[in-house]
Amino acid sequence: MQTRKETAAEEIKRLRETISYHDERYYVDSEPEISDFEYDELMRRLRELEEANPGLATPDSPTRRVSGRPAEGFSNYVHRRPMLSLDNTYSVEELREWDGRVLRGVGLNAMEYVAELKIDGLSIAVIYENGSLARGVTRGDGTTGEDVTQNVLTIRSVPLSLSREALSKVQPQEVEVRGEVYFPASVFHHINESRAEQGLSVFANPRNAAAGTMKSLDSRVAAQRKLDVFCYELLVEGRKPFASHWESLEWLRAAGFKVNKERRLCSSIDEVLAFCGEWENKRDGLAYEIDGVVVKVNSIAAQDELGSTSKAPRWAVAYKFPARQATTRLNDIAVQVGRIGTLTPVAELEPVQLAGTTVSRASLHNEDQIKRLAVLIGDYVLIEKSGEIIPQVIKVIEQRRKGREKELHAFVMPRRCPVCNEEVTRLPGEVAWRCVNSACPAKIKAGLKLFASRSAMRIEGLGWAIIEQLVNPRTAKDQDGKPTASAPPREPLVRDFADLYHLSEQRDELLSLERMGEKSVDNLLKQIEESKDKDLWRLVYGLGIRHVGERTAQVLTAAFPSLDELANAGEEKLSGIFEIGPVVAASIAEWFREPRNRELIRRLASAGVNTKRKEPAGGAAARVERNLDGKQFVLTGKLEGFSREEAKQQIELRGGRVTGSVTKKTDYVVAGEEAGSKLDRAKELGIAVLSEKDLLGLIGK
Repeated sequence: MQTRKETAAEEIKRLRETISYHDERYYVDSEPEISDFEYDELMRRLRELEEANPGLATPDSPTRRVSGRPAEGFSNYVHRRPMLSLDNTYSVEELREWDGRVLRGVGLNAMEYVAELKIDGLSIAVIYENGSLARGVTRGDGTTGEDVTQNVLTIRSVPLSLSREALSKVQPQEVEVRGEVYFPASVFHHINESRAEQGLSVFANPRNAAAGTMKSLDSRVAAQRKLDVFCYELLVEGRKPFASHWESLEWLRAAGFKVNKERRLCSSIDEVLAFCGEWENKRDGLAYEIDGVVVKVNSIAAQDELGSTSKAPRWAVAYKFPARQATTRLNDIAVQVGRIGTLTPVAELEPVQLAGTTVSRASLHNEDQIKRLAVLIGDYVLIEKSGEIIPQVIKVIEQRRKGREKELHAFVMPRRCPVCNEEVTRLPGEVAWRCVNSACPAKIKAGLKLFASRSAMRIEGLGWAIIEQLVNPRTAKDQDGKPTASAPPREPLVRDFADLYHLSEQRDELLSLERMGEKSVDNLLKQIEESKDKDLWRLVYGLGIRHVGERTAQVLTAAFPSLDELANAGEEKLSGIFEIGPVVAASIAEWFREPRNRELIRRLASAGVNTKRKEPAGGAAARVERNLDGKQFVLTGKLEGFSREEAKQQIELRGGRVTGSVTKKTDYVVAGEEAGSKLDRAKELGIAVLSEKDLLGLIGK
């Protein structure tokens, strides 16, 4: 005879299975089989049983979906595999050029692609451990995201657990599913109507609303707003488990995840373009917002071969649809000064609604563009968003000039910097005018923003409002702390990066700044102190050398173990480094030739900032010879002495490159125990095969 607890356990099990079934029918398949009332009754009964039998509660119960109270804050989570962003294309020609690069990269004449709608939302990673949902994480900066598990649990289309059948096909300890969280259009409009009625500000667009909701500390807010998700990527133990991307999508669909049905397996770029054209015309009929099509190489081996930059995979690209356009009046043209001194004219517009946001500024790019457009201040212009953060002016509506010519006047590019009043220059062959004054406050501010960014020195307390106050001349004050108009302004607290590391000596001055209390000042000084020990590549990137991004900074510091050695490397030596071209080499050499930059480096080192490359954990600090420069390796089978990741690290430390598949470009295949088809392919192509002992000999370990 069954006990009461055994009977309750059976009913709980049955209810959970029934609710999970109806969740999938409603939220994934959009084909509900029962009424909302009947569904609520099932959930009510399950909650009653779990409350009466707390020992029977499990992590994958549907009752977990709504949290009872706000969280204290989000913790960080380091992605096992970086969540990279996508490069964008905006025309048929650019997409064909990308296809050409892919084909050249793998040495083939044709490639199979998967075309998927580009959802306008927020990227998320959902991680399952032993089949149960363990955490949900935002993309963050691609390396580190925020743990928003409680909010992910409110998304009904996300399964709480994976079936044994699904797991049997991948046999993992950890499954990671990536996707795009979004608002259905009807839900978004309903939320904005409700907020307007309550006198609250409305959301500018569904993407902003989704991002704000996922970062709400109260999961009840996320539950009420009814977010949804389309899943697009599968990782098992940090790796892609199938031979093709299409197979991963099919596994996700079969496992109960919501995968967008509007996708296509294409045998050529022409088929991809047909899909793009089709959905550019049909997008307004969808129940959610899209802004383009994502195109991915289907073969995982080819994806591995193509690899990634520090920000985006080379095997995928976003084809962005032409943006919405609007007509408005250009009231004036302002000039902004960027980090490297570039003067950029910006149109100041009569505010107008465009793609869900109010637009009052648009980029005019440069003086030549203004001349091409023949734009006059006071003109009516056509503006559009086409992937730019700031929209751009694309056309003058000359028909609206009738009878107004006397009201209009031409714009003249200033020959002095609008910020520091120094003369500006325009180099032969370039379109940009630049301020060359290294002490220009606008350049210093923009440079500090990059230097303090997450990708560089990670001084997160150094926001734009604080930078403005640190760089601007300070108003003189009397002994009572009141501004004194008669006294000349005092020197800025910060004039370059090195000055940041002396702010601890001016704590009282920091406390006098707006919105800077004891705690804020202490946090800022602590972060500045901690930044001294960052990796050398972060410092090199943060210096803001023209053409030097994150990836280039990493390549440079792999070649030169100290900032001094990099500074003393000539243009010829820099050009000889794999991935460093002549234009980049010239820019680096020019930056280090500047005496003021040399002095900046000296002051940074004197302040205690790390200027030497950190050796890999567990390795000796001894210098290594870059004897594998330009060589391409493939690893296959099991290595005894170290893991594949360690082998990859040692090869790359010596200038080599590790790819995922064997091609004619491969120089060596390193074969361990139980080597598979890659070894056979190497023999077919006549590529040198190395044992683990041979590899150890090459790397001198």
